[in-house]
This record gives sequence, structure tokens and C-alpha cells, in this order.
Amino acid sequence: QVQLAESGGGLAQPGESLRLSCAASGSLDTIYSMGWYRQAPGKERELVGIMTGETTNYADSIQGRFSLSRDDAKAALVLQMNSLKPEDTAVYYCNAVQMYPSRVDYWGKGTLVTVSS
Repeated sequence: QVQLAESGGGLAQPGESLRLSCAASGSLDTIYSMGWYRQAPGKERELVGIMTGETTNYADSIQGRFSLSRDDAKAALVLQMNSLKPEDTAVYYCNAVQMYPSRVDYWGKGTLVTVSS
């Protein structure tokens, strides 16, 4: 079992930055990948970025603006969001994937990011 706790988020103006953190606990050695997804009002949940080992992949919509990093001391995955746009407004969810013995996806409760002037 893996538990995820998100922090950060809130209100930002266009062009500003926010930082989200996802702290993982439980069976950390079973985690295959961690990432962030988001769901805007009326839209489906979409991938923001995912980290598998040392490899990171990002959605095209946030390339060059958002970045993932890992805080091993806190067992956390950090999403740094720069140059925020109103279309980045969404609930952001942390995800962890366990692959063995079978795939299990764990989700945080989500944190709201609102970008508005």
C-alpha cells in the first residue's frame, strides 16, 4: 500500500509560479513511477508529467514551464509550475504506480490550482 499527500496549490496570477509537493508513504520500494495529473472543470483527467526512475516525461502543453523533481529525503515528488496560464487552472492529482505483482495506481486527494487575474 502507498499513501500520497499533496500540498501546495492555491491562487496565482498569470505568469506567476506555484509549487506542488506529493509526499509518499507506505511501501515506497514498490513504487515504479510517480507523476502529476490534472483535471480542469468539464474535462477529463490528463497527464502533466511522470517520473520513472531518472526519466521524466511531460505533456506538450506544459513543456518548458513545469518541471518535476524528487526530494528523496522527504520521499516526495515536486512539481514546479512557472509562467502559469489561466488554462492551467485545474485540480492537480498525485499518482504513484505499483507494477508488481500487478499494476495498481494510487492517487492523492487532489489540490486546486487557480490561475486568474
